[in-house]
Amino acid sequence: MPEPATLNAAIANNLRAQRAYRGMTLDELAARSGVSRGMLVQVEQARTNPSVTTLARIADALGVTVARLVEVSDTPVVRVVSASGVVTFQHGEGSARLLVGTDAPAILELWDWRLAPGEHHDGDAHPSGTREMLTVITGDLTLTVYGQSYQIGTDEAVLFSADRPHRYANEGDSELRFIMVVTEPAELPDR
Repeated sequence: MPEPATLNAAIANNLRAQRAYRGMTLDELAARSGVSRGMLVQVEQARTNPSVTTLARIADALGVTVARLVEVSDTPVVRVVSASGVVTFQHGEGSARLLVGTDAPAILELWDWRLAPGEHHDGDAHPSGTREMLTVITGDLTLTVYGQSYQIGTDEAVLFSADRPHRYANEGDSELRFIMVVTEPAELPDR
């Protein structure tokens, strides 16, 4: 059985994640659950030990089980990935390195991409709700999303819905390097 502080921290993290996943404000959750906004703030900040009744009301309003809210993750608070643990996918003269990722409460990945001049990568449509954001470190990226192209230069950033076909292209004459974060909603929780 986890210590109360560990359990309260897990509840706080799980509640914040479930609420954020649904794009729900504290006021909306309070109205749906019948739990005061003040109590929700205390739960999300791990400053209280909520009762089973409170947890049941919150879980019901979120459409999840109480078990989902009290789940203590075995994921460490800090996870260091050494250089030898980075997965590299070669393509042509370029590469895509998956630096680190997670799968709960949503899929989140950090990538380091390199494309040689003239190279491109076509990305299939990801599941609905998937977003990508990236920043160009060197070179110029031509990003095409659903048939429309955008130019992203060095030190610029972009955020887009990746649940449609997209392409990363280096139409310049020097190497293109960009860092990308992909976030994909987890499957809908148990109801």
